[in-house]
Amino acid sequence: MSRLLGIDREAVRAAAAGVRRGEELDDDAAAEVFARGAWTGLVEPGDRVAGALVTAYGAAAALDATRTGALPALPEVAAATDRWAPRLEAQLALRAFRNAAHLGARLVLPGDADWPDRLGDLGHHTPIALWCLGAPERLTAVQRSIALVGARASSGYGERLATEASAGLADRGFAIVSGAAYGIDGVAHRAALASGGTTIAVLAGGLDRFYPAGHVQLLTRIAREGAVVAELPPGFAPTRWRFLQRNRVIAALAQATVVIEAGARSGSLNTAAHAGSIGRPVGAAPGSVFSATSAGCHRLLREFGAVCVRDAADMAELVTGPGEQVPLEGLHLDRAGDPTEQRVLDALTGRPRPVVEIARGSGLSVADALGALGMLQLTGAARETTGGWARGRA
Repeated sequence: MSRLLGIDREAVRAAAAGVRRGEELDDDAAAEVFARGAWTGLVEPGDRVAGALVTAYGAAAALDATRTGALPALPEVAAATDRWAPRLEAQLALRAFRNAAHLGARLVLPGDADWPDRLGDLGHHTPIALWCLGAPERLTAVQRSIALVGARASSGYGERLATEASAGLADRGFAIVSGAAYGIDGVAHRAALASGGTTIAVLAGGLDRFYPAGHVQLLTRIAREGAVVAELPPGFAPTRWRFLQRNRVIAALAQATVVIEAGARSGSLNTAAHAGSIGRPVGAAPGSVFSATSAGCHRLLREFGAVCVRDAADMAELVTGPGEQVPLEGLHLDRAGDPTEQRVLDALTGRPRPVVEIARGSGLSVADALGALGMLQLTGAARETTGGWARGRA
Protein backbone atom coordinates (compact mmCIF):
# COMPACT_ATOMS: atom_id res chain seq x y z
CA MET A 1 0.00 0.00 0.00
CA SER A 2 1.44 3.37 -1.01
CA ARG A 3 0.98 6.44 1.16
CA LEU A 4 -2.48 7.94 0.72
CA LEU A 5 -2.69 11.74 0.91
CA GLY A 6 0.86 11.51 2.24
CA ILE A 7 -0.33 9.47 5.26
CA ASP A 8 1.76 6.46 6.27
CA ARG A 9 0.47 2.89 6.17
CA GLU A 10 -0.04 2.52 9.93
CA ALA A 11 -2.19 5.65 10.17
CA VAL A 12 -4.26 4.53 7.17
CA ARG A 13 -4.87 1.11 8.73
CA ALA A 14 -5.79 2.64 12.09
CA ALA A 15 -8.27 5.04 10.49
CA ALA A 16 -9.86 2.27 8.43
CA ALA A 17 -10.09 -0.10 11.40
CA GLY A 18 -11.99 2.52 13.40
CA VAL A 19 -14.93 2.44 10.97
CA ARG A 20 -14.76 -1.30 10.17
CA ARG A 21 -14.72 -2.75 13.67
CA GLY A 22 -14.46 -6.50 13.93
CA GLU A 23 -12.80 -6.93 10.54
CA GLU A 24 -9.29 -8.06 9.76
CA LEU A 25 -8.03 -5.60 7.14
CA ASP A 26 -4.95 -6.26 5.06
CA ASP A 27 -3.12 -3.35 3.47
CA ASP A 28 -5.21 -3.36 0.29
CA ALA A 29 -8.52 -3.53 2.16
CA ALA A 30 -7.47 -0.74 4.53
CA ALA A 31 -6.43 1.41 1.58
CA GLU A 32 -9.81 0.89 -0.10
CA VAL A 33 -11.71 1.81 3.07
CA PHE A 34 -9.59 4.87 3.74
CA ALA A 35 -9.61 6.08 0.13
CA ARG A 36 -13.38 5.81 -0.27
CA GLY A 37 -13.94 7.55 3.06
CA ALA A 38 -11.54 10.30 2.03
CA TRP A 39 -13.35 10.75 -1.29
CA THR A 40 -16.67 11.32 0.51
CA GLY A 41 -15.19 14.43 2.12
CA LEU A 42 -13.12 15.55 -0.85
CA VAL A 43 -16.02 15.95 -3.30
CA GLU A 44 -19.62 17.02 -3.11
CA PRO A 45 -22.25 14.27 -3.32
CA GLY A 46 -22.92 12.97 -6.81
CA ASP A 47 -19.71 14.32 -8.39
CA ARG A 48 -19.69 12.59 -11.77
CA VAL A 49 -15.99 13.04 -12.49
CA ALA A 50 -15.01 11.57 -9.14
CA GLY A 51 -17.35 8.64 -9.72
CA ALA A 52 -15.86 7.98 -13.14
CA LEU A 53 -12.27 8.15 -11.86
CA VAL A 54 -12.96 5.84 -8.92
CA THR A 55 -14.66 3.37 -11.25
CA ALA A 56 -11.80 3.49 -13.75
CA TYR A 57 -8.77 3.48 -11.43
CA GLY A 58 -10.05 2.28 -8.07
CA ALA A 59 -10.54 4.56 -5.09
CA ALA A 60 -6.97 4.42 -3.75
CA ALA A 61 -5.22 4.83 -7.11
CA ALA A 62 -7.56 7.67 -8.12
CA LEU A 63 -6.93 9.44 -4.81
CA ASP A 64 -3.17 9.07 -5.16
CA ALA A 65 -3.26 10.30 -8.77
CA THR A 66 -5.33 13.31 -7.69
CA ARG A 67 -2.77 14.24 -5.05
CA THR A 68 0.24 13.80 -7.34
CA GLY A 69 -1.31 15.41 -10.42
CA ALA A 70 -1.10 12.20 -12.45
CA LEU A 71 -4.68 12.24 -13.76
CA PRO A 72 -5.46 12.44 -17.50
CA ALA A 73 -4.96 15.92 -18.96
CA LEU A 74 -8.61 16.48 -19.84
CA PRO A 75 -10.42 19.82 -19.38
CA GLU A 76 -13.21 18.27 -17.29
CA VAL A 77 -10.70 16.50 -15.04
CA ALA A 78 -8.65 19.67 -14.64
CA ALA A 79 -11.76 21.62 -13.64
CA ALA A 80 -12.68 18.90 -11.16
CA THR A 81 -9.26 18.81 -9.50
CA ASP A 82 -9.39 22.60 -9.16
CA ARG A 83 -12.64 22.39 -7.20
CA TRP A 84 -11.32 19.53 -5.07
CA ALA A 85 -8.03 21.27 -4.26
CA PRO A 86 -9.27 23.28 -1.23
CA ARG A 87 -10.19 20.02 0.55
CA LEU A 88 -7.22 17.91 -0.51
CA GLU A 89 -5.73 17.81 2.99
CA ALA A 90 -4.71 14.73 4.97
CA GLN A 91 -5.88 16.18 8.28
CA LEU A 92 -9.41 16.76 6.98
CA ALA A 93 -9.71 13.09 6.05
CA LEU A 94 -8.17 11.84 9.31
CA ARG A 95 -10.48 14.08 11.35
CA ALA A 96 -13.53 12.65 9.56
CA PHE A 97 -12.44 9.09 10.36
CA ARG A 98 -11.75 9.94 14.01
CA ASN A 99 -15.14 11.61 14.40
CA ALA A 100 -16.91 8.71 12.72
CA ALA A 101 -15.18 6.18 14.95
CA HIS A 102 -16.16 8.23 18.00
CA LEU A 103 -19.81 8.17 16.86
CA GLY A 104 -19.68 4.42 16.33
CA ALA A 105 -20.40 4.88 12.62
CA ARG A 106 -19.45 2.32 10.00
CA LEU A 107 -18.31 2.99 6.45
CA VAL A 108 -20.20 0.77 4.00
CA LEU A 109 -18.59 0.23 0.59
CA PRO A 110 -19.79 -1.03 -2.78
CA GLY A 111 -19.16 -4.76 -2.84
CA ASP A 112 -19.97 -5.23 0.86
CA ALA A 113 -22.69 -7.74 1.65
CA ASP A 114 -24.70 -4.87 3.15
CA TRP A 115 -24.25 -2.45 0.24
CA PRO A 116 -27.57 -1.65 -1.54
CA ASP A 117 -26.75 -2.67 -5.11
CA ARG A 118 -29.70 -0.68 -6.41
CA LEU A 119 -27.62 2.48 -5.89
CA GLY A 120 -25.59 1.42 -8.94
CA ASP A 121 -28.45 2.63 -11.13
CA LEU A 122 -27.12 6.15 -10.49
CA GLY A 123 -24.10 5.36 -12.70
CA HIS A 124 -21.15 7.68 -12.08
CA HIS A 125 -23.37 9.61 -9.62
CA THR A 126 -23.46 6.58 -7.31
CA PRO A 127 -22.24 7.33 -3.76
CA ILE A 128 -18.58 6.39 -3.38
CA ALA A 129 -19.42 5.05 0.10
CA LEU A 130 -22.05 5.48 2.80
CA TRP A 131 -21.52 6.34 6.46
CA CYS A 132 -23.98 4.37 8.58
CA LEU A 133 -25.30 4.49 12.13
CA GLY A 134 -27.14 1.32 13.05
CA ALA A 135 -26.52 -2.28 12.05
CA PRO A 136 -25.38 -2.14 8.40
CA GLU A 137 -27.17 -5.40 7.63
CA ARG A 138 -30.44 -3.50 8.00
CA LEU A 139 -29.61 -1.79 4.72
CA THR A 140 -30.44 -5.06 2.99
CA ALA A 141 -34.08 -4.33 3.87
CA VAL A 142 -34.18 -1.88 0.96
CA GLN A 143 -34.40 -4.87 -1.37
CA ARG A 144 -38.12 -4.57 -0.61
CA SER A 145 -38.77 -0.92 0.11
CA ILE A 146 -40.74 2.18 -0.79
CA ALA A 147 -39.74 5.80 -0.26
CA LEU A 148 -42.44 7.94 1.33
CA VAL A 149 -41.77 11.67 1.00
CA GLY A 150 -43.77 14.86 1.23
CA ALA A 151 -44.29 18.34 2.55
CA ARG A 152 -42.62 19.67 5.66
CA ALA A 153 -45.63 21.89 6.32
CA SER A 154 -47.99 18.93 6.12
CA SER A 155 -51.71 18.95 6.79
CA GLY A 156 -53.70 16.66 9.04
CA TYR A 157 -54.87 14.83 5.93
CA GLY A 158 -51.31 14.25 4.72
CA GLU A 159 -50.11 13.07 8.11
CA ARG A 160 -53.01 10.64 8.47
CA LEU A 161 -52.36 9.21 5.01
CA ALA A 162 -48.62 8.96 5.71
CA THR A 163 -49.28 7.15 8.98
CA GLU A 164 -51.68 4.63 7.49
CA ALA A 165 -49.57 4.11 4.37
CA SER A 166 -46.32 3.59 6.26
CA ALA A 167 -47.90 1.22 8.75
CA GLY A 168 -49.67 -0.69 5.99
CA LEU A 169 -46.50 -1.04 3.93
CA ALA A 170 -44.53 -2.14 6.99
CA ASP A 171 -47.16 -4.80 7.65
CA ARG A 172 -46.64 -5.99 4.07
CA GLY A 173 -42.91 -6.38 4.67
CA PHE A 174 -41.71 -3.16 3.04
CA ALA A 175 -38.96 -1.03 4.54
CA ILE A 176 -39.69 2.70 4.56
CA VAL A 177 -37.05 5.06 3.17
CA SER A 178 -37.26 8.80 3.78
CA GLY A 179 -35.29 11.91 4.71
CA ALA A 180 -36.23 12.51 8.38
CA ALA A 181 -37.55 16.01 7.67
CA TYR A 182 -40.44 17.58 9.56
CA GLY A 183 -43.88 16.76 8.26
CA ILE A 184 -44.51 13.72 6.06
CA ASP A 185 -40.98 12.24 6.37
CA GLY A 186 -41.04 12.18 10.15
CA VAL A 187 -44.57 10.77 10.28
CA ALA A 188 -43.62 7.97 7.87
CA HIS A 189 -40.55 7.01 9.94
CA ARG A 190 -42.53 7.00 13.20
CA ALA A 191 -45.37 4.90 11.81
CA ALA A 192 -42.93 2.31 10.44
CA LEU A 193 -41.21 2.05 13.84
CA ALA A 194 -44.54 1.81 15.65
CA SER A 195 -45.52 -1.07 13.36
CA GLY A 196 -42.30 -2.96 14.02
CA GLY A 197 -41.02 -2.31 10.51
CA THR A 198 -37.62 -1.24 9.26
CA THR A 199 -36.99 2.37 8.29
CA ILE A 200 -33.95 4.01 6.72
CA ALA A 201 -33.24 7.74 7.09
CA VAL A 202 -30.93 9.45 4.59
CA LEU A 203 -29.28 12.67 5.79
CA ALA A 204 -27.99 15.61 3.75
CA GLY A 205 -25.07 16.29 6.12
CA GLY A 206 -22.78 14.27 8.33
CA LEU A 207 -23.94 11.80 10.95
CA ASP A 208 -22.71 14.09 13.72
CA ARG A 209 -25.34 16.67 12.76
CA PHE A 210 -28.77 15.10 13.10
CA TYR A 211 -31.08 17.41 11.18
CA PRO A 212 -33.57 18.80 11.86
CA ALA A 213 -32.70 19.40 15.51
CA GLY A 214 -36.26 18.61 16.55
CA HIS A 215 -35.83 15.05 15.23
CA VAL A 216 -32.74 14.11 17.24
CA GLN A 217 -34.72 11.64 19.33
CA LEU A 218 -36.42 10.18 16.26
CA LEU A 219 -33.11 9.76 14.43
CA THR A 220 -31.52 8.23 17.52
CA ARG A 221 -34.30 5.66 17.57
CA ILE A 222 -33.97 5.01 13.84
CA ALA A 223 -30.24 4.40 14.32
CA ARG A 224 -31.08 1.93 17.11
CA GLU A 225 -33.85 0.05 15.29
CA GLY A 226 -33.19 0.79 11.61
CA ALA A 227 -30.35 2.72 9.98
CA VAL A 228 -29.32 6.34 9.42
CA VAL A 229 -27.02 6.89 6.45
CA ALA A 230 -25.12 9.83 5.02
CA GLU A 231 -23.02 10.29 1.94
CA LEU A 232 -20.92 13.02 3.57
CA PRO A 233 -18.58 12.31 6.49
CA PRO A 234 -18.96 13.80 9.97
CA GLY A 235 -18.23 17.50 10.06
CA PHE A 236 -20.30 18.48 7.01
CA ALA A 237 -23.47 20.52 7.45
CA PRO A 238 -26.64 20.02 5.40
CA THR A 239 -27.21 22.66 2.72
CA ARG A 240 -29.84 23.24 0.07
CA TRP A 241 -27.60 21.76 -2.62
CA ARG A 242 -26.87 18.71 -0.48
CA PHE A 243 -30.56 18.15 0.20
CA LEU A 244 -31.23 18.01 -3.53
CA GLN A 245 -28.35 15.57 -4.01
CA ARG A 246 -29.49 13.52 -1.02
CA ASN A 247 -32.85 13.03 -2.73
CA ARG A 248 -31.26 10.97 -5.49
CA VAL A 249 -30.05 8.47 -2.85
CA ILE A 250 -33.54 8.17 -1.36
CA ALA A 251 -34.96 7.54 -4.83
CA ALA A 252 -32.29 4.99 -5.75
CA LEU A 253 -32.48 3.03 -2.49
CA ALA A 254 -36.20 2.34 -2.81
CA GLN A 255 -38.06 0.26 -5.36
CA ALA A 256 -40.59 3.06 -5.82
CA THR A 257 -41.18 6.60 -4.57
CA VAL A 258 -44.53 7.88 -3.31
CA VAL A 259 -45.23 11.57 -2.80
CA ILE A 260 -47.86 11.80 -0.08
CA GLU A 261 -48.38 15.55 -0.06
CA ALA A 262 -46.37 18.31 -1.74
CA GLY A 263 -46.65 21.95 -2.64
CA ALA A 264 -45.97 23.24 -6.12
CA ARG A 265 -42.24 23.72 -5.38
CA SER A 266 -41.70 21.00 -2.80
CA GLY A 267 -38.34 19.22 -2.62
CA SER A 268 -40.34 16.00 -2.83
CA LEU A 269 -40.81 16.66 -6.53
CA ASN A 270 -37.03 16.56 -6.87
CA THR A 271 -37.01 13.10 -5.28
CA ALA A 272 -39.75 12.00 -7.66
CA ALA A 273 -37.74 13.35 -10.60
CA HIS A 274 -34.66 11.40 -9.55
CA ALA A 275 -36.77 8.25 -9.25
CA GLY A 276 -38.19 8.75 -12.71
CA SER A 277 -34.76 9.42 -14.21
CA ILE A 278 -33.56 5.95 -13.18
CA GLY A 279 -36.75 4.17 -14.18
CA ARG A 280 -38.35 3.77 -10.75
CA PRO A 281 -42.15 3.88 -10.45
CA VAL A 282 -43.54 7.06 -8.89
CA GLY A 283 -46.86 7.35 -7.10
CA ALA A 284 -48.67 10.48 -5.95
CA ALA A 285 -51.58 10.77 -3.55
CA PRO A 286 -54.47 13.03 -4.62
CA GLY A 287 -55.72 15.76 -2.32
CA SER A 288 -58.21 18.56 -2.38
CA VAL A 289 -57.99 20.74 -5.47
CA PHE A 290 -58.20 23.69 -3.08
CA SER A 291 -55.21 22.54 -1.02
CA ALA A 292 -51.84 24.17 -1.80
CA THR A 293 -50.11 21.26 -0.07
CA SER A 294 -51.40 18.88 -2.75
CA ALA A 295 -50.58 21.06 -5.76
CA GLY A 296 -47.30 19.23 -6.38
CA CYS A 297 -48.97 15.83 -6.28
CA HIS A 298 -51.60 16.98 -8.75
CA ARG A 299 -48.88 18.25 -11.05
CA LEU A 300 -47.17 14.85 -10.94
CA LEU A 301 -50.46 13.14 -11.78
CA ARG A 302 -51.55 15.54 -14.53
CA GLU A 303 -48.29 16.39 -16.28
CA PHE A 304 -45.81 13.60 -15.60
CA GLY A 305 -47.71 10.34 -15.55
CA ALA A 306 -47.33 9.50 -11.86
CA VAL A 307 -49.60 6.69 -10.64
CA CYS A 308 -52.52 7.75 -8.47
CA VAL A 309 -52.25 5.96 -5.12
CA ARG A 310 -54.82 6.04 -2.33
CA ASP A 311 -53.50 3.67 0.30
CA ALA A 312 -50.81 1.14 1.17
CA ALA A 313 -52.30 -1.46 -1.18
CA ASP A 314 -52.03 0.92 -4.14
CA MET A 315 -48.48 1.82 -3.17
CA ALA A 316 -47.42 -1.80 -2.87
CA GLU A 317 -48.77 -2.42 -6.38
CA LEU A 318 -46.18 0.01 -7.72
CA VAL A 319 -43.61 -2.77 -7.29
CA THR A 320 -45.69 -5.95 -7.04
CA GLY A 321 -48.12 -5.47 -9.92
CA PRO A 322 -50.81 -5.90 -11.17
CA GLY A 323 -48.99 -4.67 -14.28
CA GLU A 324 -45.75 -3.01 -15.19
CA GLN A 325 -45.77 0.68 -14.30
CA VAL A 326 -44.58 3.34 -16.71
CA PRO A 327 -41.60 5.23 -15.21
CA LEU A 328 -42.11 8.92 -14.57
CA GLU A 329 -40.52 11.00 -17.33
CA GLY A 330 -40.04 14.62 -18.18
CA LEU A 331 -39.87 16.22 -14.75
CA HIS A 332 -37.00 18.71 -14.66
CA LEU A 333 -34.42 17.87 -11.98
CA ASP A 334 -32.76 21.23 -11.40
CA ARG A 335 -34.94 23.33 -9.13
CA ALA A 336 -32.17 25.21 -7.36
CA GLY A 337 -31.14 27.73 -10.03
CA ASP A 338 -27.47 27.82 -10.99
CA PRO A 339 -25.90 24.97 -8.98
CA THR A 340 -22.53 26.70 -8.59
CA GLU A 341 -24.11 29.86 -7.21
CA GLN A 342 -26.36 27.81 -4.94
CA ARG A 343 -23.39 25.91 -3.51
CA VAL A 344 -21.51 29.16 -2.82
CA LEU A 345 -24.62 30.71 -1.27
CA ASP A 346 -24.94 27.68 0.99
CA ALA A 347 -21.35 28.24 2.17
CA LEU A 348 -21.84 31.93 2.99
CA THR A 349 -22.73 33.16 6.46
CA GLY A 350 -23.32 36.56 8.04
CA ARG A 351 -19.67 36.59 9.12
CA PRO A 352 -17.13 37.49 6.41
CA ARG A 353 -15.00 34.52 5.32
CA PRO A 354 -11.96 34.26 3.03
CA VAL A 355 -12.56 32.96 -0.48
CA VAL A 356 -10.56 29.78 0.18
CA GLU A 357 -12.89 28.87 3.07
CA ILE A 358 -15.93 29.46 0.87
CA ALA A 359 -14.38 27.31 -1.87
CA ARG A 360 -13.68 24.53 0.61
CA GLY A 361 -17.21 24.71 2.05
CA SER A 362 -18.85 24.63 -1.37
CA GLY A 363 -16.58 22.01 -2.91
CA LEU A 364 -15.52 24.35 -5.71
CA SER A 365 -12.26 25.74 -7.00
CA VAL A 366 -11.26 29.18 -5.77
CA ALA A 367 -11.74 30.55 -9.31
CA ASP A 368 -15.27 29.13 -9.62
CA ALA A 369 -16.16 30.36 -6.14
CA LEU A 370 -14.99 33.87 -7.04
CA GLY A 371 -17.01 33.80 -10.26
CA ALA A 372 -20.15 32.76 -8.40
CA LEU A 373 -19.54 35.38 -5.70
CA GLY A 374 -19.39 38.05 -8.39
CA MET A 375 -22.79 37.01 -9.75
CA LEU A 376 -24.28 36.79 -6.26
CA GLN A 377 -22.92 40.27 -5.51
CA LEU A 378 -24.80 41.65 -8.52
CA THR A 379 -28.09 40.35 -7.11
CA GLY A 380 -27.31 41.48 -3.58
CA ALA A 381 -27.11 37.92 -2.27
CA ALA A 382 -23.41 38.31 -1.36
CA ARG A 383 -21.30 41.25 -0.23
CA GLU A 384 -17.55 41.77 -0.12
CA THR A 385 -15.96 43.32 2.97
CA THR A 386 -12.41 43.91 4.14
CA GLY A 387 -12.58 40.58 5.99
CA GLY A 388 -13.88 38.53 3.09
CA TRP A 389 -17.29 37.60 1.68
CA ALA A 390 -20.60 37.32 3.56
CA ARG A 391 -24.29 36.91 2.82
CA GLY A 392 -26.01 40.00 1.46
CA ARG A 393 -29.41 41.34 2.41
CA ALA A 394 -31.20 40.13 -0.73
